Amino acid sequence: MSEIIDKIVNHKIVIGIVGQGYVGLPLAMAFAKKVNVIGFDVSEKTIQLLNSGKSHILDVSDIVLHEAIEADRYFASSKPESLKSCDVIIICVPTPLGKEKKPDMSFIRSAAETISKILQKGQYVVLESTTYPGTTEEVLIPILEEGSGLKAGSDFFAAFSPERIDPGNKQFTVEQVPKVIGGMNSEVTDVICKVYSLAIPKIVPVSNTQTAEAVKMVENIFRHVNIALINELAQIFEKMDVDTWEVVNAAATKPYGFMPFYPGPGVGGHCIPLDPYYLSYRAKQYGSNSRFIEIAGEINDDMKVHTINLAVKGLKKVHKNIYHANVAVIGLSYKKDIDDVRESPAREIIEELVNLGANVSVYDPFALTIKTDAGNFASAASLADVLSGADCAIFLVDHSALRDIDIVRESSVMSSPVIIDAKNMFSSSEKIVYLGIGKAHQNF
Repeated sequence: MSEIIDKIVNHKIVIGIVGQGYVGLPLAMAFAKKVNVIGFDVSEKTIQLLNSGKSHILDVSDIVLHEAIEADRYFASSKPESLKSCDVIIICVPTPLGKEKKPDMSFIRSAAETISKILQKGQYVVLESTTYPGTTEEVLIPILEEGSGLKAGSDFFAAFSPERIDPGNKQFTVEQVPKVIGGMNSEVTDVICKVYSLAIPKIVPVSNTQTAEAVKMVENIFRHVNIALINELAQIFEKMDVDTWEVVNAAATKPYGFMPFYPGPGVGGHCIPLDPYYLSYRAKQYGSNSRFIEIAGEINDDMKVHTINLAVKGLKKVHKNIYHANVAVIGLSYKKDIDDVRESPAREIIEELVNLGANVSVYDPFALTIKTDAGNFASAASLADVLSGADCAIFLVDHSALRDIDIVRESSVMSSPVIIDAKNMFSSSEKIVYLGIGKAHQNF
């Protein structure tokens, strides 16, 4: 281990990062400020784009990528052999859900199998992909051992460090968020802590890989259940003619014992809609039922239906049905000011609107297209274009540019100005039919 410590101290270490997406590429750029990085991805298109100096991730600018390439500290490759020269290989691949909300470990398994074929003695492998406690020891290590013929703990070493990427967050970038690290033993933890400290100032070591894996579960389940709580309260307060947003903002003035969460049309992204079910799946293997987690998931999923129900009610106010109505869906990404549509509530909302017979058009200033079971939907060129002739407009995402609009003026081009506000973007007006999630005075 003294050899790799010397390499870390002298900035001679080479880091390989498997997966050059929303997690892997920003991490690669952070490391490339100090040491050489090889970015591995199975997509030839992505590799060609990156090596030409073009970033496909909003959080990584072309300038930053170009600087890393020009400094000879970053190179992208689709060839597994390129990882042989790495001292540390970090896995940053997706962990989606399969049927019946069961973990889909295929990307982790595939990455592990790829690495096992080129794994060298003395290499360290770190898993960052969000997953249930036990994955590193029970899935990753056995695949690496079987494919390489090497032994974990003597020939190669493994650790887990949960990714904490928040796409679009300019305040807390990958370098500004503390890094949790748990190795297969204390010596490995110490080495990997030193590795990550090259890019991230604050490191948080924990006792083992299972603890590190559980940390990520807790972080996202905390948000999952609290969002579900406020979503349920929003539906209750709507009926009571109480504005949920005003309630939460007032409650947030308490300097202790309260943290604000806000309602919406559902949860999206690569973490909150998925991670809780990884722990729920794992809990069942231990004979435990995660009732709280699963109920929270049901509530958050139901918000998509609630959003559509608001549209149905709004259209009835102007004597129209959802069937054959022209419905504009504004906001395709899962949160504001990004182009990431992974697990976005917009997808299922669009699908259900189409199933109900609505004519759906979409607009998003960042996400230019979204793939759904009802077909691929391309964004209109402008807000005015998507609103023109629409019977109803559903605003799902509070993009900064959309918050500045005069909704009464913009809706003047609509066939009937029915506005559904899922993110507290606008205010009620006598000139429009205005319904919002968690809003009072719903014009019924």
